[in-house]
Amino acid sequence: MIRLALLRHGHTSWNRAGRIQGRSDIPLDDAARAELAAQRLPAPWDTADLWASPLARANETAQLISHQTPQTADALVEMNWGQWEGQSSVALSSDPQSGFRDIEHWGWHYRPPSGETPAEVWSRLQPWLTSLTQDSVAVCHIGIMRIILAHAHGWDFDGPAPFRIKRNRLFVVELSEAGLTPWSSPVRLAQRIKGTTE
Repeated sequence: MIRLALLRHGHTSWNRAGRIQGRSDIPLDDAARAELAAQRLPAPWDTADLWASPLARANETAQLISHQTPQTADALVEMNWGQWEGQSSVALSSDPQSGFRDIEHWGWHYRPPSGETPAEVWSRLQPWLTSLTQDSVAVCHIGIMRIILAHAHGWDFDGPAPFRIKRNRLFVVELSEAGLTPWSSPVRLAQRIKGTTE
């Protein structure tokens, strides 16, 4: 049995403006950098394998909380939102012609225009998940976390999600031959002692 802890990257200017990022490579903002620099991975996650999406916002988050360079995996890149990237989710949601849906109405085959379905994201995640050989931390994106946690909880993007993804918390799943099993509660990042790298 292998444990995988998932962490969402810090805020970007697009996050704060409510813009859909997807694969757009938007960097962390200065407030996020300061917040993350004051935090660290708690034991035993500080000695686990460290992975990150190659997008800057995830890669830099991993470096700030660990003072290490993570391994990167293309499988961890955010879901492709196609033509909706850069647009306001609120504006899309208020336009009945847009085709935009809230997550509880997606299903596994919901596709943004020229984008990627959750099922397609899961297909690219599976080989990476099965390649893990020891406990790992993956700093990635809310879309990636939703898809892994959906499988762990047996949720089909139909009705309210059985989890709520917050920043600065590790969402842990156990990987075994039987599949994915979620931990009941997330693990908070630890506060870094000022003036140290511990």
